[in-house]
Amino acid sequence: MLEDVLIPYETTLFVRDNCLCLQAQRAARALARRFDDALRPHGLTNGQFSLLMALNRPEPPPMGPVASLLAMDRTTLTAALKPLERRGLVKIEADPRDRRGRLLRLTVDGRRLLTQAFPTWQETHAKVDQQLSAVDMAALCAGMLALA
Repeated sequence: MLEDVLIPYETTLFVRDNCLCLQAQRAARALARRFDDALRPHGLTNGQFSLLMALNRPEPPPMGPVASLLAMDRTTLTAALKPLERRGLVKIEADPRDRRGRLLRLTVDGRRLLTQAFPTWQETHAKVDQQLSAVDMAALCAGMLALA
């Protein structure tokens, strides 16, 4: 029954207006939708774009550093890689220095798609930057990195 509610509604409003976690979740979802919409013509989600970009290195990285960069565990990374591998954008190879390890390589098609999608990402990011023109972006990014 409503009489059994112990936390006043004012507390709910306080959390709504002051919870950093809630605000970060809401902002992350809004940004994800915006970038998903922008990258859809390239056949990518924002997460797939970030994953492909994380693999854009001079040498193919092992799974651990990529998972760490993307703040995901290896199981989640493996699941995220599967559709990209099926599309021929990523190749998962045994590490020649440690056959138990895996290296993640962008294929030629993966690099081509990333090259095509990057200007869309830049344009979308510029629009977000414009929307946040009153915000100190360096401080915002530094704060988010400190939490990550």
